[in-house]
Amino acid sequence: MNENQAGAATTVRWLEPHEQRAWRAYLDMNAQLSARLNREMQEESGLSTADFSVLVQLSEHVDARMRVLELARALGWEKSRLSHQLTRMQQRGLIERSNCSEDRRGAFIVLTAGGRDAVEGAAPRHVESVRRYLFDELTPDQVDALGAIARAVTDRLGAGCAGIADVCADTADPCD
Repeated sequence: MNENQAGAATTVRWLEPHEQRAWRAYLDMNAQLSARLNREMQEESGLSTADFSVLVQLSEHVDARMRVLELARALGWEKSRLSHQLTRMQQRGLIERSNCSEDRRGAFIVLTAGGRDAVEGAAPRHVESVRRYLFDELTPDQVDALGAIARAVTDRLGAGCAGIADVCADTADPCD
């Protein structure tokens, strides 16, 4: 260990025991909840949670279409991850790509009728699962605390742009 590494090791702010317990409980909860919701969505609707996330964004957007970069930002995904996801979804008829009239290099992602049917069919069961596994177990004060914690952490992370600089960088391209 060199001098710089030794100095860095002495400045580590290790988690207190109660923080460590909370952190591990959060990790365990997140992993189990994500896995359960994904498994149920796959079984009930044939959609992955990634499919569902894309479809929700598009369904809630004006004209059910978004620019690729706008969609990547909304999801907090890198463009390469989104590109692979969109290719799979396009092959299944859930979305279409549409050229941008302002710039031939850019593209819009458009929700298809099949995609709308899929998200509308999956949403009621998904929200019931979220309610059953999370909110039914919490008091109103705990729900408020969960919301406050989530907002504080996301604010600290810079509105979701930490680690995804290519997604969060400004672009002059009007359609990408």
